[in-house]
Order: sequence, then C-alpha cells, then structure tokens
Amino acid sequence: MSTTDRTGTGTGTSTSTVAKRDTYTPETLLAVAVRIFNERGYDGTSMEHLSKAAGISKSSIYHHVSGKEELLRRAVSRALDGLFGILEEPRAQRGRAVERVEYVTRRTVEVLMAELPYVTLLLRVRGNTHTERWALERRREFDQRVADLLKAAAADGDLRADVDIRLATRLLFGMINSLVEWYRPHPDGAAEQDQLVDTLVRMAFDGLRTD
Repeated sequence: MSTTDRTGTGTGTSTSTVAKRDTYTPETLLAVAVRIFNERGYDGTSMEHLSKAAGISKSSIYHHVSGKEELLRRAVSRALDGLFGILEEPRAQRGRAVERVEYVTRRTVEVLMAELPYVTLLLRVRGNTHTERWALERRREFDQRVADLLKAAAADGDLRADVDIRLATRLLFGMINSLVEWYRPHPDGAAEQDQLVDTLVRMAFDGLRTD
C-alpha cells in the first residue's frame, strides 16, 4: 500500500494525527501550554512536555506556533492586555485620583480572577529570555502607573499623611498578587468573587483613606 493510501495525506502523517491536530486552535493549544508552564515552570517545560500534554505531535504544535517562546509571549500578552485595558476604562481616567486607584485595584483583582492561569504565569516569569524581560518591563510599567495614582491621591490629601506611599504601594500589590497562590475559582462562585473583591478593596483603602 502506498504512503498516500495509508495516510490520505501523501506525507507519512496519519489521518488521525492530522485530524487531531486540526481540532486544536491557537487558543486551545495556548491553554494547554499555560497549564504546563505553570505546573513545570517555563524553563522546565520542553516541546516534548507540551506535545504529550496536548496529545499531538511536536510537528503539529509547530503547525500553529514557532515554538514555546511564542506560546509564552501570547500568554503573557493576554494577561498584560487585560491589565493595561483597565487603565483605558473611563472610571480609571476620570474623577479624583483616590477613586480612580480604587477602581483600578478592583478591576485588577477581577482580571486576575478571570485570567488566573495567564496572570499567574505573568507573575512567575524570571527574565531569562527576551520575552520574559519584555513581560517584566511591561509589568513594571503597569505597577508604576498604579503607584502614580496612589501618589496623586496622597497629594490630593485623600490618603493618610502618616502612611508611607511607597510601602503602601508594595503592600497593595503584594496583597493582590498573592491571590494567584491560593485563589481557586468555584463553579458557582460569582457571589464569592464579588465578596473577595469587596473585602480586598475595603481592607486596603479603609486603612489608607483620610475619611
């Protein structure tokens, strides 16, 4: 039997492999990659690991992406796009600085919960590759913009004068980012999520506001 007869492709690739490869989209493949990156660490993940997790050949993965660093960039870009998108929302751009920073904090927690695997990966990059260094720089940019809002709120007199703003900024980000280590979404947890967001914002800003 000829190769074409056996595979239907003329390339030596089985019909079942081609069919399975074609069921994967860049998005579904990305979801698998992010899960493995978070489980094994990016440096500890090989294309072989991704191939086994996806149940497709490495060549099938290369059909969609150039390699694992492209998958990493797509993943952290998704998280960063969600975070920076918050800063473009009307309530993040208008009003007193303290109201804007509270809104940004609330929305940051909401994005973290909605995009938990992607934000988790973003917070764990180490800077060992070009993509990781780019992601770290973008993270610092986002953090700085939130810190600037806190400084503006302090300058407006809306935050307590006896609180060190640099320390408050670090504690705020530490509280938010720690969610990736313990928060796990519940199937029917919309109310639970709302409560978590409200509690975090209240704990942070009840201790910072002057009123």
